[in-house]
Amino acid sequence: MNIIIKAKNLEIDEKLKSVINHKIGSLKKFLNKFKTDENVSFDTFVYVGKETLHHKKGDIFKTEVKIVMPRKNLVAKSHGENLLKTITEVKKELEREIRKLKTKIVDLPRRKYRKSIQLSQGI
Repeated sequence: MNIIIKAKNLEIDEKLKSVINHKIGSLKKFLNKFKTDENVSFDTFVYVGKETLHHKKGDIFKTEVKIVMPRKNLVAKSHGENLLKTITEVKKELEREIRKLKTKIVDLPRRKYRKSIQLSQGI
């Protein structure tokens, strides 16, 4: 997974970069199930920053993550007072989306198979 980090109105230091790589990089274990080829690598774009420079309190931090997959793009956004909390919220949201997508992919063939059995039995 390639993680590309961009910032707006904010300096990215090594600590922030390592936190982002650790949090978003942990999603790699969920995404490996969607790989069809070993050479396929998912691009992950992480946008972090402040909404404006003149605000000092309130929801001033914004985090957005976009995972580009072959057939689907996953996007999660979060606003908050603390940058690290917004990164964690985005990670949790992406985890939910990936699990939901996996469930759809697994259940669809099962439903088709179940429906074909019901039709053959005349139910």
